[in-house]
Amino acid sequence: MNAAAPIRILLAGANGQLGLDLARRAAETDGVELHARGRDTLDITDAAAVQQAVEAVRPDWVINAAAYTAVDRAESEPEAAFAVNRDGAANLARAAATQGARMLQVSTDYVFDGELGRPYRPDDTPNPINVYGESKLAGERAVDAALGNHALILRTAWVYAAHGQNFLRSMLRLMAEREELGVIEDQIGTPTSTLGLAETVLAAVRQGLTGTHHWTDAGVASWYDFAVAIRDEAHALGMDTARCRIRPISWHEYPTAARRPANSRLDKSTLREQLARPGEPWRDALRSTLGRIPGASPA
Repeated sequence: MNAAAPIRILLAGANGQLGLDLARRAAETDGVELHARGRDTLDITDAAAVQQAVEAVRPDWVINAAAYTAVDRAESEPEAAFAVNRDGAANLARAAATQGARMLQVSTDYVFDGELGRPYRPDDTPNPINVYGESKLAGERAVDAALGNHALILRTAWVYAAHGQNFLRSMLRLMAEREELGVIEDQIGTPTSTLGLAETVLAAVRQGLTGTHHWTDAGVASWYDFAVAIRDEAHALGMDTARCRIRPISWHEYPTAARRPANSRLDKSTLREQLARPGEPWRDALRSTLGRIPGASPA
């Protein structure tokens, strides 16, 4: 008997922080044939180019890890944010539909307003409070409109990696430069490493899941908690962070162009049950990610 054909995946956004780890993880995963496209080889805002790429690959799945993620800049560049996060997602979904493919759209906790006193469930009503969140919600709806029950919307939060631009990398740089940092303590969520997120994305695709789901690492933290953990775990790996004092502040003390949700906790129970994956504690995932950064040397 012939072995089953591998699942053929077209990945958009392959050069981003999640895309890079998806490509690496896929290369180690049996039964997956990944065709990675970065922004330099596939502009998802170009509908014709997207259609051509999908026709060339003939994927079983399209994964959209491409996004406009400059949250504050989106407030003054809404057209740019919507062009990528709504129109680009729509282009991929429509092209996928012409091939009978399914699509996984990576989305965000920022589709919610953060006013609930509990973790957000996938069926809670979105109410974004910034342009970035509005554009990502519009992308979700465009994908759903084009693909219906062939779409998987996967919302996540506070994503970081050993590479790229993210909170972890920013904190490491600032801690090496400064003796004190003020970090917000009254916004809570769950730091999520791209290492575990990539594994979850591929597991969901291999299982053929659809619908709307949530995924982060396990546990809850404030940005202040996350920063303290970065300092301490990085110091344990030999990085120059220990001298930096971290002071908890309110979000009112750190004004930004875009408002952020006070509560970014996501209820992951449906996806955890369907994938039989409990989720790694966020601090353990942080330790693993830090270990991949050049200069880390466990004692």
